[in-house]
Amino acid sequence: MNVSTTGAARSRSAQRWPGDPSGLTAAGIDFEALAHVLANTCRWGGRTRRFYSVAQRAVVASEAIASLDGLKPEERRTLALRALLADARIAWLGDVEAGGSTSARAAERHRRDGAAIDRAVLEAAGLDGVPTPEQNDLLRFVARMTDAAERRDLDGAGFGRDAGVAFPPLKRRIRPVEPGKAARLWLKRFRELTAPPAGAGASPAGAQAPAGNATDHEEKNDGAHLARTQREETQHGTEPESQGRARAA
Repeated sequence: MNVSTTGAARSRSAQRWPGDPSGLTAAGIDFEALAHVLANTCRWGGRTRRFYSVAQRAVVASEAIASLDGLKPEERRTLALRALLADARIAWLGDVEAGGSTSARAAERHRRDGAAIDRAVLEAAGLDGVPTPEQNDLLRFVARMTDAAERRDLDGAGFGRDAGVAFPPLKRRIRPVEPGKAARLWLKRFRELTAPPAGAGASPAGAQAPAGNATDHEEKNDGAHLARTQREETQHGTEPESQGRARAA
């Protein structure tokens, strides 16, 4: 147990939290840290009665892409991953949907920094190239369907009832979850979409399970093995004659 706790603490202290975006590269992206920041960031700058995280919205949009018909497997995977990472820049720059006036110079800097963050995050996730115009339209379409679902299920959160153009919502209902669960869902989705084929290389930086989790898994396996061993020893001890007959046979 001490090993597990120490490993988890070491993993947390080694995380590279999103900070100053200046000079950010793919090597500086820690997806586990990113998941927690997005999960702790409330949509609309907190203008909602129930906490609803940026991470959860990303998972909803990504899963909506995956459920569409007419996509080839690799196209489905890459578009679902792009949808999951679409708002990653918020971890560095904040949620622009939260409102607030900015100068033209600040807006231009925000645009440049956002584009640089997007490039670094996509590269770190193993995504290269750019989507086709049709794929961009599909991503925007699903994003607007997700917006419509939020308006339906989170009444009055960050927008008026008549905000925006009417758009068909996703069929699935949105039920906000707490930040810890949202982070786990985001990371689970990310790992599903970036998992290398069997025998291939490692996952993107920060995508692997924390050291503490691996140790916990090993301890559970050891416990199960110990329980099996104890049962077998009990059987050997209480039924010596039957065991002996089995060996003799």
